[in-house]
Order: sequence, then C-alpha cells, then structure tokens
Amino acid sequence: MSAFKQVGQFMMAGARAHAQWEKKMSDRILGDRRRLLLLGLLLLPIILGGVAWADELVGALPAILGGKMAYSPAFYTPTIFFASIGVGLGAGLITGCIGAGGGFIIAPALMSAGVKGIMAVGTDLFHIFAKAIMGSVLHRKLGNISVALAVTFLIGAIGGATVGGLINRTLYELNPVLSDAFITTVYVFMLGFLGFYALADFLQSRKASTLATAEGQAQKDTESMTALSQKIQGVNIPPMIHFDQGVVPGGRKISALFLVISGVVVGLAAAIMGVGGGFLTFPIFVYILGVSSSTTVGTDIFQIIFTAGYAGLGQYAIYGFIFYTLAMGMLLGSLIGIQIGSVVTKVVPGSTIRGFYAVAVLSGFVNRAFALPSKLAALGYLDITARTGYILEQIGIYLFFVVITIFSIWVIGTFVVNIKALKTGPLTTHSNEQV
Repeated sequence: MSAFKQVGQFMMAGARAHAQWEKKMSDRILGDRRRLLLLGLLLLPIILGGVAWADELVGALPAILGGKMAYSPAFYTPTIFFASIGVGLGAGLITGCIGAGGGFIIAPALMSAGVKGIMAVGTDLFHIFAKAIMGSVLHRKLGNISVALAVTFLIGAIGGATVGGLINRTLYELNPVLSDAFITTVYVFMLGFLGFYALADFLQSRKASTLATAEGQAQKDTESMTALSQKIQGVNIPPMIHFDQGVVPGGRKISALFLVISGVVVGLAAAIMGVGGGFLTFPIFVYILGVSSSTTVGTDIFQIIFTAGYAGLGQYAIYGFIFYTLAMGMLLGSLIGIQIGSVVTKVVPGSTIRGFYAVAVLSGFVNRAFALPSKLAALGYLDITARTGYILEQIGIYLFFVVITIFSIWVIGTFVVNIKALKTGPLTTHSNEQV
C-alpha cells in the first residue's frame, strides 16, 4: 500500500469520525427542548439586538476582551448573520449527506468572504465549542472513557493549542497578510491532499465493491492493531497509562509520553486551522496508539470540548479574534444542514456521494490555492501584478461558491422531491457507502 493511500485513509477516517460527532451533537441539540431553548437564548440577542446590543457589550468589556482595537465582538448586520447561516448550512449539508467533515470548508468560506484568516480560525473554534458544550453529555454512556487517558492527552492538547494560537497571533502582529498566507498555505496542503485522495477513491469505487463503513472499519482495525500501534504500546517509558480494561482482557497500556505528543499535534492543528482537532484524534488513537473505537469515541467527545474551548476562548476570544455573530449563525445553519443531508443519504447512491465530496473538497483547495499568489505577491515572495493576483483570487472565490451552492441546491432539492417517500416508509439506505 502506497504512502499516499495510507495517509489518505488516515485523514479520511478522521473526516468520517468528525462528521459522526457533528451528527450526534446535532441530534442531541435538536432533540432536546432545553438545548433548543438555550440555542434560542443565544440567538435572540443577535436577532433582536443588532448593532445596539453589540456596541453596549463592547463598552461593558475590558479592552482585551474585544474592544474596537481588535475585531470582536464584531459588528452586526442582517446580511452578515444570514450569510453565516448559509455558510453553516452548506457545511452541514456536506457533513450530513457525505458523512465526512464539511467543517473543512468553513474557514476557506469565511476568508473568501473577506474575514481575516486569524478571525476565521477563532470563529470556527468558537462555533465548534458552542456546539460541543450544547450537545455533549459527559458520562460513560458515550463510550468506555478512560479518565487517565483523556487527561494525559489533554495536557499535550492544551500545550499544542497554546503554541498554535501563539503562532497565529504572532504572525498576525508581524503582518496580517503573512498570517493569511500561512493559514491559506496550511489549508492548501490539507485540502489538496484530502481532495485528491477522495477523487482517487471515487474513481476506484466505480469499479470496486462498496467500502466498509467508518465504524465497521474502525472496529476491524481496532481488533487487529496495526504494527505501529503494537510497537508503541511495547515501549515501556514511565509513567504508563492503563486503558481498555473493559474491552480487552487485562486491558492495554501505553506510555504517557506518546499521549502527550499526540495531544500536542491535535491541539496545534486545532488552534492553527480552527477545526477542533476532532478529525485527527480518531485516526491517531485507533491507527497509531491502538486504542479501541469505543474508548476513542468517548475520549474524542471529551477532548473536543476542552481543546476547542481552550483554543477558542484562551487563544482567540480574549484577544478579540472571534466574530460571534458569524459563529452563532454558522451553528444554526449547520444544525439544519446536517439533518437534511443525513436524510438524503437514504435516496442517493454512495458512489455519487463520494464524487460530490471529492468535488467539494477540491473546490476548497482551488479556492485557497488561487488566493495564495496575491498574498505571496503582497509579501514580495512572488513577482506578479496586483491585478493578476486579484483575478486569480476572484476565480477561486467564484468557483468555490458556485460548487458549494450547486451542491446545496441539489441536496435540498433531492430532500424536497423525496420528502413524501421519506415520510411514508423505510427506504434502502446508502449510508454504508458514504465516503
């Protein structure tokens, strides 16, 4: 198996796992009246208060908590709020319909709309934290949670998030364009790799049989640990953390060092990219550390709350890099989009879903890749005219939003056309053929 395919499967497993987490959070929030009431209370000031509410809040807060010298609490307009709902809706439709993380398009979408990269990252983290804190239930029914495993991992995650936030803020203070260029470059590599792997997977799926579901594949991989995870668990560097006692006779153990290192990687990615780190936790735990899927699911839910919360609030909110209006609009839109998208999977072939995912991710890649030349030129690293850079950036923006809009219209249209059939009886589901 080629290195490209191995890394692609690793990233895709993370995207699936993060989508499952998004769906669970959406189900819990929309299925509980108290959580819906909390959501309404959070949205009510934004909908009714508008500019006056935001200005009053700014005046009441210390300068470091988002005075006008920073960005936040950012100003409110109905256009901004409804646009943020549209961004969240598109991401939610991708997550629900495709079964892989649509959150990867949020930061590129915000940056394409003119939001600074550092603020797009902070806003996305706050949106993830708000969803996690509203939708999570922290008890053992969520999985065989090992407290020692989770706490040790979080030590590294908080350290990584601190470094990631420091990197983004330092680059922004040096030069806002440099900050945007850095975040854009990270997304170019991540979306490019994931998108081309998804495209290769789609082309292969047209000839091959259906792939295993994310949960089934994870369970298979967990039962037969990878050679790497066996080697890592064989390293005896104190202190050793014991876990999976209820899954494997006698349980398993691993050096805390590897947990801390893994946490650093997840926290760093979360703070730099604004995706919560959930897309890395699952594949790292299952494929590298050899943790069972049940323990991984519980720990992932646990860590997202604290990692996204610490990174969002501790590294961005107190410095004014969160656009609260956008965050709450995206939360509302994503909750609706996930529900519609997940229903559509019952009437759409899995191969079609995989194809759409590849196109959606590649559109995000093209968007950021076409935005990069103008930023590099502004920094003096690329010799092109400002006009050329502007044209390239506009091409990337239009292609991105056209693709996401077409996909959203297709999903909603499919939902509306089949709504009667979906109500009257069970349909053959294609969820096992998702990305």
